[in-house]
Amino acid sequence: MIARIRAGVFFGGPSVEHEVSVITAMQAIGALDPQKYQVIPVYVSKAGDFYAGEHLSRLESFRDIPAAIAKATPVLLVREGKDAALIPARPRRFGKNPVQVLDVALPIFHGTGGEDGVMQAQFERLGLPYAGPNVTASAIGMDKWASKALFRMSGLPCLPGARLHKSVYYADPQQAVSWLEQEIGYPMVIKPYNQGSSVGIHKCRDAASLQEGLEDAFLYSAFVLAEPAVQHLREINCAVLGDDESARASVCEEPLNATDILTYADKYQSGGKSGKLGGKTGGSKGMQSLSRQVPAPISPELTAKIRQLAIDAFHAIGAAGCARIDFLMDGETQEVWINEINTIPGSLAFYLWEASGLPFPQLMEELVSLALKRRREQSLLHTSFETNLLQTASLGGCKTGKKV
Repeated sequence: MIARIRAGVFFGGPSVEHEVSVITAMQAIGALDPQKYQVIPVYVSKAGDFYAGEHLSRLESFRDIPAAIAKATPVLLVREGKDAALIPARPRRFGKNPVQVLDVALPIFHGTGGEDGVMQAQFERLGLPYAGPNVTASAIGMDKWASKALFRMSGLPCLPGARLHKSVYYADPQQAVSWLEQEIGYPMVIKPYNQGSSVGIHKCRDAASLQEGLEDAFLYSAFVLAEPAVQHLREINCAVLGDDESARASVCEEPLNATDILTYADKYQSGGKSGKLGGKTGGSKGMQSLSRQVPAPISPELTAKIRQLAIDAFHAIGAAGCARIDFLMDGETQEVWINEINTIPGSLAFYLWEASGLPFPQLMEELVSLALKRRREQSLLHTSFETNLLQTASLGGCKTGKKV
């Protein structure tokens, strides 16, 4: 009998998208074949603490998060010999403490503290294979300003923008507003530079709405990104799956938002009863609940262009795993711009892959395979070499530490 792969599914985290992460994780857990995987759910609380427990694989456990935490076991992710493992955070005084070795990690985080490279760095330090982009790509993907700078350097279409720090704004709000009016003009869209799920996003048409929007956006981020609002706006999204060696694009979708910019409510609260279980997906509908047209009602030529731009954006930041690239389009001229890349997209964009002929369980298989492949390739790299530097080194006149 072939041993099952011990897959740690990490989710939650200290992010305003905490609940969305829980939903996506439940969907992913439901799509993992229990014949092939021993699924170990690892819930990361809003305080950043790790918890394990079989009940954490069920959405209904999170109807009452304090109760779910009370029932769970606090754990630490550590190195045990050659393995990465979960151990109790409060060891038993007597008897043997359980050790849960992990073969691969599936980070299902949205937002800061999990999607931005923080958790990826922890996995790297422990030598634990993990799905999705590496530390650098995760950090760049989460930073809307940095990612767009990289896209522009790669010759990819992006809207012009301006970045404003909260200290500059609060030092002189009127001057900051005037500067954005001069740099961008109305109507403009402002958003926190490192948040997702449309948290803190505003379309501003005058100084009053701009000031109100800025003060809300600064609740979520120290920097705010401002861009001109696209006229005759249509939003087109496309997912990409792969790594730096090869990648392929899904079909495109067009979200049908209730307002002229896609809001958090449009994304997660627009599709039936909240929390309804999604059959084989094993969780509530999450990003799947958004009203959308799949495939997007655009020409074959425009579809091909957007799919290629999505792959180019994926490669530009060095992404891996499954990402979703969101585009803005002028519905009259059909000019398109990259809006952002989501390196761990809501619901893992499984609905786009299913429409492309790739079932959700197979998507999860590919994410695990890509994670293990990257780890094999990393193991072939030299990370150190032998020298006699310390035997011959001197401090150049600096004082050494005192003898103990």
